[in-house]
Amino acid sequence: MRIAIPDDYQDCVRGLACFGKLAGHEVTVFHDTLHDPAALAERLQDFDAVVLTRERTRVGAELLARLPRLKLISQTGRVAGHVDLAACTAHGVAVADGRGSGAATAELTWALLLASRRHLVDEANRLRAGQWQGHLGQQLFGQRLGIWSYGRIGTQVARYGRAFGMQVWVWGREASTAAARADGFDVAPSREAFFAESDAVCLHVRLVPQTQGLVTRADLARMKPGAVLVNTSRSELIEDGALVDALRAGRPGFAAVDVFDQDLEPLQGGHPLLDLPNALCTPHIGYVERDNYEHYFGTAFDNIVAFAQGEPRNIVNQEVLGARGD
Repeated sequence: MRIAIPDDYQDCVRGLACFGKLAGHEVTVFHDTLHDPAALAERLQDFDAVVLTRERTRVGAELLARLPRLKLISQTGRVAGHVDLAACTAHGVAVADGRGSGAATAELTWALLLASRRHLVDEANRLRAGQWQGHLGQQLFGQRLGIWSYGRIGTQVARYGRAFGMQVWVWGREASTAAARADGFDVAPSREAFFAESDAVCLHVRLVPQTQGLVTRADLARMKPGAVLVNTSRSELIEDGALVDALRAGRPGFAAVDVFDQDLEPLQGGHPLLDLPNALCTPHIGYVERDNYEHYFGTAFDNIVAFAQGEPRNIVNQEVLGARGD
């Protein structure tokens, strides 16, 4: 099969141990991102399969109509809204997905929280510039940690909070809060209390149409001036423009974010958050970790090999297989 792997920013995929699984196939790796469907179609028109790195490239009906040769999309991790499954099915393109542990993202969440509370980046930069201490940090012990959504990643972050001696409580859907209670964690009495009384809030909600803009300006305005908001999930969970305005107003007093609107990633220029002294920003590196990549890409490559051998697996639009005779 002719296989394309777009969006390999770090030029690292060929260096993964799992890359050897594609031996015998013709593989082309691209290191940039194209958002224009016409340009992307021209790039991908001669490939039988495409490996998507998380949600970096959108696949919709306009693109698929220009890719008559495409047979398979192999997704690293779970398929989300960036792939139009109905359009894939209509064009006879099978979509395979995988799963991850979320450990890498959970660890980055905690790193961002610690770095924010102790001003680690600023202090390290001050020292390099020949200066000494410049901030009074804040310990996490004894503080209230609010976790929105007690899922795969939220569960791990809650355990980190417990280990650090924080008072952990959870907010989210009924199934999420029930699972948290079963594990011995508190549930916030209300959404208002969750934001108003938490010293740190971590968002771990999956982005779907129903959760876009979930966190509102009113939610952020309730947060303490000394509180920090950490978002390693998706930027679009927060009402458009609300976080920048909230940080300028001082509620919350600090934010640590690893994600930006999907249409802006990778950032090609400035962003209002980057200009704020009370924001710590990283370039969507939550899942960008070697073991995680070996797992994500290893599964994606296994799915391609199985498909090429006539034994497709992990196909989320199974109806395509019947139509294709696979």
